[in-house]
Amino acid sequence: MTRKRRRLQIAVLGMLSLGTATALALTAFQDNLVFFYSPTDITEKGLAPDQYVRIGGLVEEGSVQQLEGNHVAFRVTDLANAIPVTYTGILPDLFREGQGVVAQGSIGEDGTTFVAREVLARHDENYMPTEVAEALKASGEWRPESGQPPPR
Repeated sequence: MTRKRRRLQIAVLGMLSLGTATALALTAFQDNLVFFYSPTDITEKGLAPDQYVRIGGLVEEGSVQQLEGNHVAFRVTDLANAIPVTYTGILPDLFREGQGVVAQGSIGEDGTTFVAREVLARHDENYMPTEVAEALKASGEWRPESGQPPPR
């Protein structure tokens, strides 16, 4: 085997290794991505029961129910559609009706209720997650609070 052919084989083997490593890294990133959906997106597209996602919107007025233990049920709305959410755990102190919220979890076995593993509430009166604000603006229901700029 000539020296030139050996160099070519090493270069091809190196490129193949680099391509394999890149493919594995991209696959790992894809597995860890958590996509954001509004209640309208979930209503229109539907989700697989085991798909881990984030939903966001406003906690619907009059929808929060304290169930037995640390179980809580509420509805998240983007003012066009709403989706029921259940959560087991302690809610953030700033969680309340009419406020922005982002919940991470998946659709339950019934196919309609979102089972949250984590609930995030906005941290002060001038903050709303960008995704939630954009979804509300897209639905035509954006109502900025005093001093809050519209999402970019």
